[in-house]
Amino acid sequence: MTSAGRLGPSSANTRSAILDMVRSGGTVTRTELAERSGLTPTSITRIVKSLIEDGLVVEAGFLGSTGGKRSGLLELNTTGRFAVGLSLDAGRLTYVVTDLAGTVIGRLVSPGIEEAGPGDDVVRIARELGQLLVQLDIALESVVGVGVAGAGLDLGAGAERLSLTATEWESFALTKALEPRIGLPVLRDNDAACAALGQYWAGRIPATQDFATLYMSNGFGLGLMIGGRIARGSSSNVGEIGHSIIDIDGPQCWCGARGCLEMLAAPRAVVAAALEDPKLADLLSLSGDPSRIRPDFDAIARAAARGESRSFALIQRSARYVAAAVLSVVNVLDLDRLVLAGPGFADAGAIYVREIRKYVTPHARTRGIHPVVVDLADPGLDAAAGGAATLALQHALTPHATAPRWSEVEFDGGASRLA
Repeated sequence: MTSAGRLGPSSANTRSAILDMVRSGGTVTRTELAERSGLTPTSITRIVKSLIEDGLVVEAGFLGSTGGKRSGLLELNTTGRFAVGLSLDAGRLTYVVTDLAGTVIGRLVSPGIEEAGPGDDVVRIARELGQLLVQLDIALESVVGVGVAGAGLDLGAGAERLSLTATEWESFALTKALEPRIGLPVLRDNDAACAALGQYWAGRIPATQDFATLYMSNGFGLGLMIGGRIARGSSSNVGEIGHSIIDIDGPQCWCGARGCLEMLAAPRAVVAAALEDPKLADLLSLSGDPSRIRPDFDAIARAAARGESRSFALIQRSARYVAAAVLSVVNVLDLDRLVLAGPGFADAGAIYVREIRKYVTPHARTRGIHPVVVDLADPGLDAAAGGAATLALQHALTPHATAPRWSEVEFDGGASRLA
């Protein structure tokens, strides 16, 4: 951290930032915290003492002796707090409980949200969530909150995302309905943002490293982590990569444009292309039912992964379109890391990774300065659920990272932005 960004010892956000440094560092010394933050050793000692007293940080031994007093090591007290994450999906609900490090310690899967309305489902969610905590023998007071991930769900619950597959959940007042039933704070966000946040927290990525997570479920979303925060934009709609225009003369999109990535490469487009080949549709037992896009797409992806040529060609074409959209994002934002996550990558994620790397590596504008790493993360719904739990952890424990993008943090002698 530069001298312009030195934290003030009296700032409420300083404690939050120091805890985040411990999180990303794994094991750190008080001296390292002082060097990274610009705070005095005395201030660091006082803050660390409060974190230890609150059960968030523990002593973890000592560095090897260099002739003087050995430096003590600090790390997160992973069992000091817990959080619950829930991924809302038409096919299934995925609940996870994580420890303070974001490690999943318990999981529950139940039927999806496609049958009942939100009001009925909230009753079930409260019941199932309580059952999971009882099974894990976790006291309610040690849980910092519940995060909920779903397509189109933003943090403010006010910027409704229009979607081809929009449901009542898009604008349902989930927090108001669920909090009184479970006695815990409830936060919600879209699945792509949650997946990115989960990568950031559990992967111990420092706030200085920006990256993106491409999430594919029924469509595409992009979660951007900038300076340790989820980038949101003016209406909480950052990351609509599905409406990047790949072919200006392409098919009409429901959003009003032509040639959007969603219309060319999303599961719906892949299934539609497969249904044009009756022999392939029969081979894979595709239903052709608009309400069963995901199962049909999964069947195509599995066949592609096995090497079935026609299925492989469809998935490869989708992956090439995705690669073109990703390249634009990489060039615009100067990213050096992209993570693929979500159920859409569960069966054929390796094909997508290969095609994206093949296209991005030789064409990224900054290829002569730094490589662009493309990785496949958890390709299932746990990526969103785990990230949703991280959403609750971040808001409760490191609130400095949840402030608006340009909000100011208190510093000695004035105000500055926390980098």
